[in-house]
Amino acid sequence: MKREYRFRYMVLEGIRDLFYIWKDEMRNVFKDAGVVIFFFLVPLAYPVLYAFIYNNEVVHEARLVVVDPCDSYLSREFTRRVDATADVRVVRVCTDMAEAKRMVDEKRAYGILSFPEDFSRSLHTGRQATVSLYCDMSSLLFYKAFLLSATEVSLEMGKELRARTSPSSTEEMERIAVDPIPYESVNLFNTQNGFASFLVPAILMLVLQQTLILGIGMLGGTVREKNRFHGLVPINARFKGTLRIVFGKSLAYIVLYAFVSIWVLAIVPRLFSLPQIGDPRVIALFLLPYLFACIFLSMTLSGFMRSRESPMLVFVFTSVILLFMSGVSWPEAAVPPFWKAMSYLFPSTPGIQGFIRINTCGATLNEVSTPYRVLWIQAGVYFIATCLIYRYQIIRGRRLLIKRHRELKRRRMSRLKTKSNDVIHRI
Repeated sequence: MKREYRFRYMVLEGIRDLFYIWKDEMRNVFKDAGVVIFFFLVPLAYPVLYAFIYNNEVVHEARLVVVDPCDSYLSREFTRRVDATADVRVVRVCTDMAEAKRMVDEKRAYGILSFPEDFSRSLHTGRQATVSLYCDMSSLLFYKAFLLSATEVSLEMGKELRARTSPSSTEEMERIAVDPIPYESVNLFNTQNGFASFLVPAILMLVLQQTLILGIGMLGGTVREKNRFHGLVPINARFKGTLRIVFGKSLAYIVLYAFVSIWVLAIVPRLFSLPQIGDPRVIALFLLPYLFACIFLSMTLSGFMRSRESPMLVFVFTSVILLFMSGVSWPEAAVPPFWKAMSYLFPSTPGIQGFIRINTCGATLNEVSTPYRVLWIQAGVYFIATCLIYRYQIIRGRRLLIKRHRELKRRRMSRLKTKSNDVIHRI
């Protein structure tokens, strides 16, 4: 056969084997109930569950108890204004701290606002008065609601007291004296200053990575359990090339997760009115290396899975750790250098950072060039690692198969020799 025809035959054979492996992997996915749960039910339900839990965004009417031994007009006015804010509701005014602590212990309130006995006298004599705020730190959202409300009321009443104690000749001079440097707070990209708007997009990206790791790891463990030699590559003439195996399997996963990603990253945020100002084309281009990096990482890790249950035992607990190391729920600048370096072993870190900048802040691909490059580098590194693992599995399978054939041949020859000796002995 001529060289060009032989090359063409090899290419066509490789393409046929690639699509055979793709169909075989798709069949394996839909035949395995556990993989269907990880690939479809978890991405379908988890994003909705998380978005639904945090859909209120902020805490309203957080229960606060007040300890007011002063019982003056100024302390009562301070309490009335705090109660009038949207985030806080004063449930009781007590005379001693013991009763207030008891209410917090019983979860009838989540914070205590305490006035000193000389609160009104200190303000009228021109001295500074301190109002103490105690908060149940089991939830930071309560602390945020109490602190912001009390701070706003103290600043507003402070301006009024300053205006009364230091009158000016004109309203303009009085306004300048009371508020010499006016400020305005603008919440960029999260106008409600809500919890879901900054946390849920990170969880959505992490769900894609973790479900791929668990699903592909379960597929790898299943193949090892069913394989006669407990290898990752089935004993099949079609599974004889490293690239066709890797490309065939990854093609199956990328096709499935193209549809899963649309639901997770586009439809769920729209259902719950989360911020979405990014260009869909930019998001799609950014998502491509992220999915490839997650798929090849999952295929690499699946090479070490010995059973179906192994991925759930090894990888499920890492979700919270990876969320913290991504620099979203915990500031990236506060992450120690070791853990920051460790976080870039996983596609979730650059994926979450880049996706939030694009989807929530409207960044372009040039503005997220660093995480975009990191994702392509990760995809390349894990692709090479996947090829090495599957190449090793192919060679190992061939050696074990040859060894098995030799063993069978030796046993056959041994039986033939025994029969011939029996015949000679009879003769």
